[in-house]
Amino acid sequence: MRHPERAGLLFALGGFALLSCGDAVIKSMSGMWSPTAMATLRYVFGAAGLAAILAVREGRAGFAIPAPKAQLLRAVGICLSSAGFFSAVMIMPLSEATSISFTSPMITAVLAALFQSEPARRETWIASAVAFVGVLIVLRPSFAALGLSALLPLMSALGMSMLIIGNRAAAGKASALSMQYLLAVFAIPLLLVISWIGHLSGMPRLAVDFPPPSVIARCALIAASASVAHYLIYLGTTRAGAATIAPMTYVQLIVALGMGWVFFAEAPDAVAMGGAAIIISAGLYLWHAGRFREPTMTD
Repeated sequence: MRHPERAGLLFALGGFALLSCGDAVIKSMSGMWSPTAMATLRYVFGAAGLAAILAVREGRAGFAIPAPKAQLLRAVGICLSSAGFFSAVMIMPLSEATSISFTSPMITAVLAALFQSEPARRETWIASAVAFVGVLIVLRPSFAALGLSALLPLMSALGMSMLIIGNRAAAGKASALSMQYLLAVFAIPLLLVISWIGHLSGMPRLAVDFPPPSVIARCALIAASASVAHYLIYLGTTRAGAATIAPMTYVQLIVALGMGWVFFAEAPDAVAMGGAAIIISAGLYLWHAGRFREPTMTD
């Protein structure tokens, strides 16, 4: 392997591992504040930090809003993803919530076939069906205990898929830094509405009052770690290519499993881990099928 590719893989590995570290910080706040309010505060901190960097690097031009409809789709996607995942890790083992979120590539492929007129490949439907079996296995104990709340990771995966489709629609319209900033800015009002609705629902765990200082600090830490993680993944992509680093995303499950075990006494469930392995296998199959087809494509 060439040195740039090796460096790219290491950057991506660090970035994906750091994302799981942020997820563990989220779980550490379980019961301390509304999860949707935590997601909102995380993006407030993220938007503020990104705005400062963007002003220095690109000036006023960096704050332009290209493709507003695509930006709105991206924001709706990240709101569903963040609210779903923040809520899921509060009530489910970290490794189970993470493994179900890995259905996102299959959901993205299906949505792209349905709404973007992309060819519906046989591999897409095979991977989706296999991943669905894996999800049913992972959800088996959680669904019995939690009911419909166990589907929150699937909502997160659906939101991430919407974000990816929105990213495709807005590709090349602005710099990567500007796109990150716009995502946070568009997401904040939507998350505020979601948090307010949750507060009005009367559910104690969705009540929004003034957060403890430790929650504020941890939300700031999550915002900073996520920004660094995405930057590392970006560096990995530029050095090794998106297709090469794609399998590195599954390090998130390994880190989530370890952190859940060490910090939250979440001993791995053999059946759930079997379901997670099926989901990962489906994702790797879809990735491999995409790479196998690439050399046959002509410009």
